[in-house]
Amino acid sequence: MLKLHDFISKVILDMIDWFYPIFKKMMPLKTFRYAACGGANTILDITLFFVAYNYILHKEIINIGWISISPHIASFMISFCITFPIGFYLSRYVVFQETTVTKRKQLMKYFIVVLGCVLLNYVFLKLFVDKLGWYPTMAKIVTTFFVVIFSYTSQKNFTFKGSETN
Repeated sequence: MLKLHDFISKVILDMIDWFYPIFKKMMPLKTFRYAACGGANTILDITLFFVAYNYILHKEIINIGWISISPHIASFMISFCITFPIGFYLSRYVVFQETTVTKRKQLMKYFIVVLGCVLLNYVFLKLFVDKLGWYPTMAKIVTTFFVVIFSYTSQKNFTFKGSETN
């Protein structure tokens, strides 16, 4: 299993780093790796959201006995369940590799930051779709812009900060 993990992270790093010379003058390598990994995971998130909203849930409210979940919130929950573990893997093993903090401690910190991201997603989706009447996929894209800024700052300065300050 360790060989597979090493192989996967090396392939991802090699692919990302191959494009880095184009962006070298604009940003440091770590920022580029975060942008590439986060960008890919964000595209996956928005794609999963779109598919879930339009083709799995068919834009219909989900009734679970005592609670009803709007289709855009349910779609967010579906995409989150897939992109959360992928995002952690990419952050830990591709972007912030030099850390010596235990995986368990990082996962807990990552989870805390992600809870903040979930809250932001929920609030912005409710605002944009329910209050402002935006189309859900467009609302998700705009929401993602704000969440990415929060996430990068939090992950860099809290979750994956070097062990000397943790």
